[in-house]
Amino acid sequence: MAENTGQRLTEPRRFALPFKLNLRTREALAAYLFLTPFLIFFAIFFVRAAFSSFELSFYDWRLLRPNRPYVGLDNYVDLFNDPIWWDSVRNTIYFAALTVFGTTSIGLLAAVAVTRPVRGQGFFRILFYVPQLMSVGAMGLIWNWLLSTQFGVINYLLSFIGIRPINWLGDPNLVIPALSMSTIWWSFGFPMLIFIAGLQSIPEHLYEAARIDGANARQIFFRITIPLLRPTILFVTVTGVISHFQVFGQPYIITAGGGPGRSSWTVIIYLYQQAWVAFRMGYGAAVAVAIAMIMAVITVFQFLLISRRVDY
Repeated sequence: MAENTGQRLTEPRRFALPFKLNLRTREALAAYLFLTPFLIFFAIFFVRAAFSSFELSFYDWRLLRPNRPYVGLDNYVDLFNDPIWWDSVRNTIYFAALTVFGTTSIGLLAAVAVTRPVRGQGFFRILFYVPQLMSVGAMGLIWNWLLSTQFGVINYLLSFIGIRPINWLGDPNLVIPALSMSTIWWSFGFPMLIFIAGLQSIPEHLYEAARIDGANARQIFFRITIPLLRPTILFVTVTGVISHFQVFGQPYIITAGGGPGRSSWTVIIYLYQQAWVAFRMGYGAAVAVAIAMIMAVITVFQFLLISRRVDY
């Protein structure tokens, strides 16, 4: 092996900042550098669009008209004076509350069940998550058949215990719970996965210490598991509210447009009807801004109610 005695090996030069940064600042700087491509994409395609939508809400722009006169707050005044809008808001809040409670509760119970060292653990995880992989169209067609008054499977099973056929999709008092039930079955798999990750992050020695002190399974669940899952519960409920508050496909497909009447109209169906059926784009933009404000208020309330630092 030939040696180069005339050349001297030197270490590669490193880039040095003219000022010193502590470890936490360096880690944050590196994280933001990795996030830069996403932040650029987010600014161009979301922030810019949001500001454009907010600006458009002050104009009376009909899609088929060339001009769009400035109307100030008239779109918001018309919106807040429209009883159909408030009915849609109530339906949406009712649906979101039922669905978030159901997906969170069932997702947590399923996560606790499939994290125990039992046979077939992996099979049940897959089984519970499979409905999440369906499109909303496929899920809607399945549940439209299941909830049918004449030949639905659910009414057929209820007939064995003496219950007469229930008009799930034709009764204004039952249509929202029926839609919520179908959505819970469809979407509890994602909260289950998040809760599995949260359960696996809880140190095992806390459970061992509780058992040594004589705690039973119920006490361990409510005194250790639930409090330490508080950040996970916050994430699941916040993302669940944001997701289910924007529900559109389930009522539109299962009830054929939000029926009976407008009993299952949601705020997104209302937005669709105003912007893409009536072509009132300025009014539709005002509806979108109102929806965003309602979701922001609910999210802040959730953070104030649930958020608390957890130290293991």
